[in-house]
Amino acid sequence: VVLALPYDTPVPGYMNNTVNTMRLWSARAPNDFNLRDFNVGDYIQAVLDRNLAENISRVLYPNDNFFGGRELRLKQEYFVVAATLQDIIRRFKASKFGSTDSVRTVFDSFPDQVAIQLNDTHPAMAIPELMRIFVDIEKLPWNKAWDITKQTFAYTNHTVLPEALERWPVDLVEKLLPRHLQIIYEINQRHLDHIASLFPNDVDRLRRMSLIEEGGTKRINMAHLCIVGSHAVNGVAKIHSEIVKTQVFKDFAALEPEKFQNKTNGITPRRWLLLCNPGLAELIAEKIGEDYVRDLSQLTKLHEFVDDDLFIREVAKVKQENKVKFALYLEKEYKVKINPSSMFDVHVKRIHEYKRQLMNCLHIITMYNRIRRDPTKLFVPRTVIIGGKAAPGYHMAKMIIKLINAVAQVVNNDPIVGSKLKVIFLENYRVSLAEKVIPATDLSEQISTAGTEASGTGNMKFMLNGALTIGTMDGANVEMAEEAGEENLFIFGMRVEDVMELDREGYNAQEYYDQLPELKQAMDQIKSGFFSPKEPDLFKDVVNMLFHHDRFKVFADYEAYVKCQEKVSELYLVS
Repeated sequence: VVLALPYDTPVPGYMNNTVNTMRLWSARAPNDFNLRDFNVGDYIQAVLDRNLAENISRVLYPNDNFFGGRELRLKQEYFVVAATLQDIIRRFKASKFGSTDSVRTVFDSFPDQVAIQLNDTHPAMAIPELMRIFVDIEKLPWNKAWDITKQTFAYTNHTVLPEALERWPVDLVEKLLPRHLQIIYEINQRHLDHIASLFPNDVDRLRRMSLIEEGGTKRINMAHLCIVGSHAVNGVAKIHSEIVKTQVFKDFAALEPEKFQNKTNGITPRRWLLLCNPGLAELIAEKIGEDYVRDLSQLTKLHEFVDDDLFIREVAKVKQENKVKFALYLEKEYKVKINPSSMFDVHVKRIHEYKRQLMNCLHIITMYNRIRRDPTKLFVPRTVIIGGKAAPGYHMAKMIIKLINAVAQVVNNDPIVGSKLKVIFLENYRVSLAEKVIPATDLSEQISTAGTEASGTGNMKFMLNGALTIGTMDGANVEMAEEAGEENLFIFGMRVEDVMELDREGYNAQEYYDQLPELKQAMDQIKSGFFSPKEPDLFKDVVNMLFHHDRFKVFADYEAYVKCQEKVSELYLVS
């Protein structure tokens, strides 16, 4: 027995007299917890066991795009789902009867009054839980319960990385939630019967579309459960929604194409412009009025002022003030002298192989080597800022942070380089720090392998604050390029089709290493311990990954990336 204690946080709308509530749940042991044990004398155990209940909401799993499959995590997912659904049902009944009496309820209007959005698969247990409530407690017939359930749920997919998809072992669900497993089996049986009636003798299709994955440990594919139990499924950017339809859930989209939609992610202009960049917000308001704060599409009115030299100078002045302010912050926090007229080249996001911080790192080493090779040659000064957290158990992400810091150590202390190139790793990257760095950024790095970043939102925050973007055709970058004109972004590298083609041919990192002298030099330096003289093989795991199992093909885009960065420098010089 676990009590769910609600904690409500008011969420006020912007100047619209609306305040919504965000309700979070805390797990508590009931006060009469295990009194039977107390009566037979094990008082101490009864008190200690209270922790078992309260542990459920004690810690958030910090994994990033990775499914760990821990029992406590499943308990958390069910806990928050069960508490929320009880609350929803209670509120639905109260709205019908003006009381909380347990009156037999007609649930026909439920989907008209209740919409449940499944934010990824983490709350997927809500589907069998609502069925359990309808069938076992409210005594609805299965078909009616299922019809109402489907009309109530919609599912948002947030990632296509296979290691991130939730696939719970059947044994674990059976141990914790036996009734829910029965319900999932029943849902699956009816689902597969339907498929079999449409595609007789296509056993392979049945296997692909089943909610249960056989072979090795039997697992429940939670994404399949979400698709089958929802009336709408969406991705979070145009390209991502296409990949969801044509690759990841192809069989499901073929069956019910009308179910699949796109809803491109967005950001709040209140925090990401007004609050963090009041100087720019004010300048814009002077030109086009204040209404754009509620309707960002009004920013197109700024088109009138593209040739207004005074306005352009004012915008540049705000950017420079933001840079000076951030440079002072960096000098205070990191004891590195920053040149505020250098280009602020910023790559801040969670550390993950698919986001390719390593490619940025190789570019830094390449710039360093170029300066060393010819210190007299004109070089557009840069301050490269990389920031983000690694999930605690993600070894490679931690090694990437280590490498960036090792490279920074060498670059920042080389007298030949001087103020031409500085590298900062921003530690403890968080929203409050993002609010400082984003308004000061000249160049926004959005360089994931095409087809891996579902949307990204940092890309939008930087653009809103007047940074230019260097990026691949991935996630929302695609729509940003469409909206702003591709000529106004620095787009480079493989497209989704090229990545798929390279997968078919087989990606061979060695070929790129052999053909690109600057890439070879950078990799040899990492390999030989140039950046870690006290531990020459410190980065052997990183090197080994890049050569032998780099799913995200850093070397394949390296040359295009470096060339594109040269164009960025040229433009910075003339601006």
